[in-house]
Amino acid sequence: MSTIPVDPPLEAVAPASATDRGSRRTRTLGLGIALLGSAAALGFVVRRDVNRPPFQSLDDRWLAWMGGPHEGFPSVIATLLNWFGGPAGAVVPLGLLVFLLVRRRWVSAGFLFAVYMAGNMLVVQSLKHLVDRPRPENPLVRVDHGSFPSGHAAGAALLVVIVGAILVPAARRRAWWIGGAVFTVAMMWSRTWLHAHWLSDTAAGAVAGAGAGLVGWWLCAPALARGRTGHRPCAHPAAVGGSGIPRPLRAGAAPVTRSATPARRSSGRGAAAARSGRPPGPPPRARLRA
Repeated sequence: MSTIPVDPPLEAVAPASATDRGSRRTRTLGLGIALLGSAAALGFVVRRDVNRPPFQSLDDRWLAWMGGPHEGFPSVIATLLNWFGGPAGAVVPLGLLVFLLVRRRWVSAGFLFAVYMAGNMLVVQSLKHLVDRPRPENPLVRVDHGSFPSGHAAGAALLVVIVGAILVPAARRRAWWIGGAVFTVAMMWSRTWLHAHWLSDTAAGAVAGAGAGLVGWWLCAPALARGRTGHRPCAHPAAVGGSGIPRPLRAGAAPVTRSATPARRSSGRGAAAARSGRPPGPPPRARLRA
């Protein structure tokens, strides 16, 4: 007698999966709000005395360590990072946007555009105008008004979160977050090495950009999930329930194949012949050939 694996009912699988997704979304929202709140709190502290905030001595000491000489390999790295975070660096998110549009990933493209613009224009620029902190003296690159927070550091952290949300598989995100953190720290270093920001400006920019990205990810997570489901290939018949919803097979269970159908038919003919007392005849094709 052939055994056909029985899948667990959908009711036993769906609640755990939905609970896990809900827990991840809650953690994402909590971390995003915490990071945005930290940047805002730091901004209010600086705004009370933009020339001498409580941590100005630490900023002065770090800036002295970044005194130079500003040449050689560090200068090349700092120049490249300055280009990446400046107006010319917009080619990177624009290139990603074109890539997503060509692949017809409309939801991911909208997420990239909306969250990147909101993070840079609403969060970073609002803090810049609210605090309006003077920059260090004699910056080595062209800068605009407002030293707090660092727009370069915020843009780097924001882009890391956005790309991790829409392009990096969940199994590889831990490595991506580590690499993204290294990239963001390098951007923070370059801004202080070029005397364009204080150290606290770069820290506030990094947490503000990451927080904005995480909150945007929380807001758009259901739409992103639906967009990925629409491009998912067909599942194996044994992993799909009667409603067409994919569900996992039990451990050790083999998938059902169509080869079991002829076997059941053959056993049915043998059983009928045994009941009638006659030997089973050849299959229909064999009779025709004879």
